[in-house]
Amino acid sequence: MSVKILMICLGNICRSPLAEGILASKLPKNKFKVDSAGTGAWHVGHKPDYRSIAVAKKNKISISDQKGRQFSKSDFDSFDYIYVMDNSNYDDVIQLAESQEQKQKVQLILNELFPNEKVDVPDPYFGLPNGFEIVYNMLDEVCDVIAKKLIDKHQ
Repeated sequence: MSVKILMICLGNICRSPLAEGILASKLPKNKFKVDSAGTGAWHVGHKPDYRSIAVAKKNKISISDQKGRQFSKSDFDSFDYIYVMDNSNYDDVIQLAESQEQKQKVQLILNELFPNEKVDVPDPYFGLPNGFEIVYNMLDEVCDVIAKKLIDKHQ
């Protein structure tokens, strides 16, 4: 049985598709399944932002086949780990949780690098021209830590 990890951001077109692609590239596919979703429904069915696709491709990761989807309550039952990109996403997901067990699955992703500091992965959508590169590098670093933890725990 695969260990399932879900990455969540606001629209599921910038940060969470990158996080999905990066983490999936670091984990054995036969043991782990990584997916992503957004807390909002604006981009359901759409490909990731072209800038996320480009920065992933530059780093030899393909995310162009991903399709945006919205987080739903059933994801609490489907996934073992849920990583959110920022505090707003965290609050939105936690509000949907119906038990302490569901809440415990949800983690702010950068807490893996900066425990209890509640650091956000910035949303690059309206940001600086190099924002997608900055976000990629942040996610790549934190996904190294997450992948090691998951492999150590589940292998």
